[in-house]
Amino acid sequence: MARKNPKLDKIYDVFDKHKVDIDRDSIWEVQGTPVVKHKDVERLGAAIGIKWTKPEILRAERDEAVILVMGEANGKTEWSIGEALISKENEVGGNYKVKGKMAAYPYAMAEKRAKDRVILKLADLHGDAYSSEEADDFNQDPDNRSNDRRDDRRDERRPAANDDKPPAREASVSKEDGQAIVQHWVKQIDEMTRTKQAMDIAASKEFIADMKKLSSNGEDYVMGKLSDKSQELKRAAHAG
Repeated sequence: MARKNPKLDKIYDVFDKHKVDIDRDSIWEVQGTPVVKHKDVERLGAAIGIKWTKPEILRAERDEAVILVMGEANGKTEWSIGEALISKENEVGGNYKVKGKMAAYPYAMAEKRAKDRVILKLADLHGDAYSSEEADDFNQDPDNRSNDRRDDRRDERRPAANDDKPPAREASVSKEDGQAIVQHWVKQIDEMTRTKQAMDIAASKEFIADMKKLSSNGEDYVMGKLSDKSQELKRAAHAG
């Protein structure tokens, strides 16, 4: 039975709320999760009025950059990590594909990814939409673009395969080891008593390495716990 994707309505509502025009060619779907062009995510961030702090470079290698970015808007603060590891054509691994003689800019890509994630969080779209810069595959299949019309959201469509499941990264460790990693970091997060500890955890080499081992769902879960705990401590500090 055909049904529409409610995530699309939410995206259009957010863009309308902030008076940012967006057309249907700027949004398409990958496994049921909408993908929004980077330039439109940037325009949304500008309309929200995000104030950025100085990015923190967590890893600086010839072919890899990992950057921590934090932004604030309307009394709400969010942060995220952007990663870009270059992989050449026909190479296995990496998350930033470079073809032929194409120039590679891992630091710029890492910053784009981190900022786009923060913008989507501050717009309350985290989990409902991805930026086109999030993964190379998001830009490679125009046939996956949504057929929903920007000016008629009530049109029904044929659902994509695995319609409600976002693109997932497979874990590089066993299920048991993955669960142990999650439990370890959730315990560390639960024991936090200061907001600065969230930044220290996120910037630690051990944490970054462990997050890479988890599936995307596992990483999202741990990062969500870290963000929730950080917000809880900030609220408690303000109340005190």
